[in-house]
Amino acid sequence: MGFVGWHLVGISQQSLRKEMLAMQESLAVGFADTTQKYVTTFRNVLTETSNLEDFVSMNPIKQQQALNRILQIHLAVLELSVLNAKGVEVLRVGRFLGRNPEMRDFSREDLFQTAVGPKGQYIGRLERFQGLYPTVTVSVPILDSRVPPARSVGVLMARISLNPLSTMLAMEFPSTGKSQSAVVAPDGFLIAHSDPKEIYRPDARIPDEVLKVVTTQSNERGGGELPLPDGRKLLAAFAETHDLGWIVYVQQPVEVAYQSSEEMKSQIFKVLVWVVLATVLLSLAVAGHITQPIRILKEAADRLGKGQFEDLPEVVATNDEIGDLAQTFLGMSESLKEKTGELIHAKQELEKFTKFLEKRVDARTRELKAAQDELIKKERLAAIGQMASVVGHEIRNPLAVINNSIYFIKTKLSTGQEPDPKVAKHIKIIESEIQQANGIINEILTYSRQREMQLERVQLNHWLEELLSVYPFPSHIQVEKRFDPVDPPLMLDLTEMQQAVRNLIGNGIEVMPAPKGGKITVRTRIAEPGWVEIDIEDSGAGIPQDVLDKIFAPFFTTKARGTGLGLAVVRKVIDRHKGRVDVQSQVGVGTTFRIFLPVAA
Repeated sequence: MGFVGWHLVGISQQSLRKEMLAMQESLAVGFADTTQKYVTTFRNVLTETSNLEDFVSMNPIKQQQALNRILQIHLAVLELSVLNAKGVEVLRVGRFLGRNPEMRDFSREDLFQTAVGPKGQYIGRLERFQGLYPTVTVSVPILDSRVPPARSVGVLMARISLNPLSTMLAMEFPSTGKSQSAVVAPDGFLIAHSDPKEIYRPDARIPDEVLKVVTTQSNERGGGELPLPDGRKLLAAFAETHDLGWIVYVQQPVEVAYQSSEEMKSQIFKVLVWVVLATVLLSLAVAGHITQPIRILKEAADRLGKGQFEDLPEVVATNDEIGDLAQTFLGMSESLKEKTGELIHAKQELEKFTKFLEKRVDARTRELKAAQDELIKKERLAAIGQMASVVGHEIRNPLAVINNSIYFIKTKLSTGQEPDPKVAKHIKIIESEIQQANGIINEILTYSRQREMQLERVQLNHWLEELLSVYPFPSHIQVEKRFDPVDPPLMLDLTEMQQAVRNLIGNGIEVMPAPKGGKITVRTRIAEPGWVEIDIEDSGAGIPQDVLDKIFAPFFTTKARGTGLGLAVVRKVIDRHKGRVDVQSQVGVGTTFRIFLPVAA
């Protein structure tokens, strides 16, 4: 038995070692595919870009715009260049270039000759950017297919960072483990490594003894044990990337790779020892067969005393005094099992009820906290409303007196000779500031004042058409209307809703000043059954993300002058109509406010 077991252990060890090597080969092949897809992705991006009409026409301005978009989208692209049909660089953009980078001549280099040749693309020229970070150069032809046959009018070239490959290797083979992996060129150039300390050295290379082995293999993939000069052994595997010629190399110490097989060997040896001991003890068990029923009954009683009602030893009831004792014991165990089950069930029910009460208490506590916060908010708004009414009244009286005084001064000035231009200018300034102050007072009173809603049934498109027809749009603003032909009816408080829409349009006009101007787009559509959506979109500078979450807060503003209540009034009006308002904005593109309102029954 020992000989057969030991032979089986040897077979199992060989199988495990083959499985470990196959696993390492699979990892190498998988990452080789990943490496090829990584480089191929940027080659495809360059190919798609070179096929654009702007590149065929060789328009430098549009070419630079397209190249800048690539730099924005693909962070791994460090530098982009456009070469003309003679191989001379005519456009060059990059992340670390100055204002007027020097144009270079690539007419005699492989990256130009290969791209315009029959192959039609070039991937190669491995370098270290700033002496540390590995990069690869990719170039594709710019083909003019407007007049067949297509001919090459230039080359689009890119310098791609290979740092993401090291990042992916580090995730697959963390530094805390014993395994390592690398991507290496046939000339020994270290492209990527699972240990960042290895890749970011100016002379980064894998050991020469390893490089010699993996670069002299005739197969595209393989592996095995690799002896080192210091006496250590590695379990190594490699795979070649298609079309690139790069080699993905995976290694780990032999003692780590074969650890599981050694553990299995130890466990089986222990099992064999236990089998021998069990064989010896079996003879002792036969000798004690006479007292076996009593021992079984004692063991069952011990387990029963510990509360273990399942998997009790089978008690055989014989036709003697021990059999009577066994029958009595079985009856007692069934009774104890039943009573214990009832106690456990009662305990579980009590725990469920306790958890239910805790959840109810937590829910009630949250409801009370929300109600308290809402009450505090309403009390604050009420206090602000009272204060706003008093302050607005007290400020409007002096403003009215100032306005009347200005009117009197203008009357006196108009009766005499031509007034002084400086005096007339300052009178206009005073009138403008009075109008600004009145506007601020109106915003504060509108936000803080509570009044009963006066709902009217209106057709959405007709109401918006009337509102836009009387709105004083400046001449530098273009207005576009896109109304849904369904034209659903709504129940609106016209005064409040007009104020909300005017606020949104006014904000859009403010961010599109003259002379550049812009466009206001008003759209309506059925968002979902029972709801209508009103979109107010501008083509302004957009709202930064760090400000977007605060724009509806009362008194928050980014303007030099203003109360910060315009959008707060909008949200208040929409909430009173049982709707909601959302905002989407992109810096440099524009902002869209979406109002969702229920359709009238």
